[in-house]
Amino acid sequence: MLFCQLAHADSLREITNGLQCCLGKLRHLGVQRSPKRSTLAYANAHRPWELYQDLFFALYSRFQARGELGVRKAKFRFKNKLISFDSTTISLCLALFPWAKFRKAKGGVKVHVGLDHDTYLPIFAHITEAKLHDIKGLRLFSPNPDSIVVMDRGYVDYTLFNRWSDQGVFFVTRLKDNAEYEVVATQPVPEHFPILSDQTIRLTGAKAAKACPTLLRRVVVWDEKNQRQLTLLTNHHDFEASTISDIYKDRWEIELFFKALKQTLKIKTFVGESENALRIQIWTALIAILILKWLHHLSKVTWSFSNLASMLRLNLFTYRDLFAWLQDPWRIEPIPPPPPVQLTLDLR
Repeated sequence: MLFCQLAHADSLREITNGLQCCLGKLRHLGVQRSPKRSTLAYANAHRPWELYQDLFFALYSRFQARGELGVRKAKFRFKNKLISFDSTTISLCLALFPWAKFRKAKGGVKVHVGLDHDTYLPIFAHITEAKLHDIKGLRLFSPNPDSIVVMDRGYVDYTLFNRWSDQGVFFVTRLKDNAEYEVVATQPVPEHFPILSDQTIRLTGAKAAKACPTLLRRVVVWDEKNQRQLTLLTNHHDFEASTISDIYKDRWEIELFFKALKQTLKIKTFVGESENALRIQIWTALIAILILKWLHHLSKVTWSFSNLASMLRLNLFTYRDLFAWLQDPWRIEPIPPPPPVQLTLDLR
């Protein structure tokens, strides 16, 4: 399945044929012969997808402990764990995946992801039916105290926000347009920053006030690029308003992660039709992007993540020193001349 992801194989037959062509270069892995297509199909249908989930988090813990996954891009002064939460929907053909019915003539699954901004890799991932609401996916996530979870306003859940506040978990999101509140206090806004207002508020809506009686913070930011106002909601009262704005701006990293996942790996077309096969392919895609992120961090070449993935695919079964290739992928290996051979010319 890793070969499927890295080589962009479109079917089980392409996987088996591709491995068969490279059979001589797989001996060091103990692969003496290419697996049959029926063997792969049986494994996709019956091998538990939880195995690949556990493997992903085991590899993630190992790379993170060794500091080989990079560092946070934005230079925030705080040391809190920053996590973006969002989901992406993968469309499926209802005729092939009848168990994933989404709409009347459309199927799909939804991948809920909590992205760690220290490594820009998931520390939480859960696959559900596409019709499941995003808030229900967020409720499955249990962040640690002092973490900061940033998300869009589609995840506003005042009951959950109140529980997080009691547990010491912070959040940054957007306030809904129809939210009812009263201003308790107003803080001065910093100069030379696009902050329009900074207020401490109390929710006054009938259901919202009961679900979340704690005081919250409302920060209004001017978005110069899109020429609009963004009204942010948070339970963190100590950070500067500009820091709250920068935290929400950094949420864009999860959109970049979804873009890299869909453009670089195989999660739009699937080699199996069962739910187990689909989950295996998504988790092996996450394992592949974890390995690619690791290689991208080790490389000293200033290339993009997509270029690394494409170049690795072209050199997938080339006998080269991997780490030397990461440092200088354009170096041409010298070809030693063949030894002199005296040919015979039989004229008799």
